[in-house]
Amino acid sequence: MTPIKFGTDGWRGIIGEDFNESNARIVAMAIARYVVRGEDARRGVLVGYDHRRESDKIANVVAEAISSTGTRVWLADKPCPTPAISLLVRQRRAAGGLVITASHNPSNWNGIKYKASYGSSALPTIVAQIEKELEGVLACEAPSLPPRKELIQLLEPRAAYLDTVEKLIDWRRLREAKFRFVVDSMHGSAAGVLKTLFERNGVACDEIRGTRDPRFGGVNPEPIEPHIGALRKAVLAGKYDAGFAADGDGDRIGAIDRDGSFVNPHQIFALMAWHLIGTRQLAGGIAKTFSVTKLIDKLAAKYARRLYEVPVGFKYICELMLEQNILIGGEESGGIGTSLYLPERDATVSALLLAELMAWHKKSLGELIAALHAEFGEFHYGRIDLDVHRGQKEKGIEYFRSEKTKRLDGWEITRRESLDGIKLYLGGTTWVMVRASGTENLLRVYAETPRPELTRRVLDAAVAAIQAI
Repeated sequence: MTPIKFGTDGWRGIIGEDFNESNARIVAMAIARYVVRGEDARRGVLVGYDHRRESDKIANVVAEAISSTGTRVWLADKPCPTPAISLLVRQRRAAGGLVITASHNPSNWNGIKYKASYGSSALPTIVAQIEKELEGVLACEAPSLPPRKELIQLLEPRAAYLDTVEKLIDWRRLREAKFRFVVDSMHGSAAGVLKTLFERNGVACDEIRGTRDPRFGGVNPEPIEPHIGALRKAVLAGKYDAGFAADGDGDRIGAIDRDGSFVNPHQIFALMAWHLIGTRQLAGGIAKTFSVTKLIDKLAAKYARRLYEVPVGFKYICELMLEQNILIGGEESGGIGTSLYLPERDATVSALLLAELMAWHKKSLGELIAALHAEFGEFHYGRIDLDVHRGQKEKGIEYFRSEKTKRLDGWEITRRESLDGIKLYLGGTTWVMVRASGTENLLRVYAETPRPELTRRVLDAAVAAIQAI
């Protein structure tokens, strides 16, 4: 059996291989044992699921496994975004929540995310306890007990979520701006959410790819290029003011400007921080993961806000949001959370705040990005996910970590940072970073420079160096 390992946000595997009913039951039992020992299990656990193949079936398996420990379970009666379960965990003061999803991973993947009692990703300390319980389950330290189906109750997961999120936005200002939006749900479980919120508040909105498709239309349900090409076509064809996309379980955002330009997650994070701090003048610091743009550093410095930098994984941002006064935290993958709501990333909330920002300034996303660049300088980011053979991930990171590596192509390496993976600075605001994926056989290569063509050159040089190892 392939070992069960927890990544940056739960456990994931290939459907029909390591992800199957048996392993899902094992993971559920480990989480249930943690809840019994580490939380107040009398408060019960929520279980939700996305649009992937057999997610609903696995959700039932998981609910039954948890019920066998005598813990009450609220099982979603329909697919829903992961943040909806996070919110309901917090509102119901539940002991925790599980979501059957592989987030933005390809359609042949599935997984289980665990949301702790505070309504967000499990902290590293909680993950460690779950992994310890997992060892016990695999060692058969406890007998397998039959499910107690009387403890499982169906739950409608969307209504309370919509009502809560709706209160975060200045709808009058948004209505008066008369913008038109299109939403791309990428066939994921956030389907219908943004469209419902916009329409019931008098804002024009259409939706594409809003039906369930376990294959996600043949693309990865990750709201970045090239996967949101359909959204670009829709924006241009319909002459919409902006397009917003959500990943497979609705916690990561992507966007397209009215001219068809892709608005990358770094730009979205910067725009949201600029809006909440500069426009709405809300208090609090900023947290970012190691791979996020240096534009955030510039924003924090201008507004005298404390900046925190953490390893890749929203659980580290969540930990800070629980301990410090953090207004907004974000990661390179489009997962952004604010203290207005939950210590949790949410594509719907991010899209609404972007729309509010546009309405506040009566400008397009592209015009707003241009204003940021005019004030803080240009920052152009790129990423390549490099499929590597066994052992090459480790060799690639070690190559860039070594002090013997003094140059990358024609650039001198001026300094290194190793908070997560290895980041090389090549002078000024130019940097390149390599990091191994926690769930796939990939070496991720990131770069940021003042010019898009320079970013491409730096990325190509890093990839060439890795391939030559």
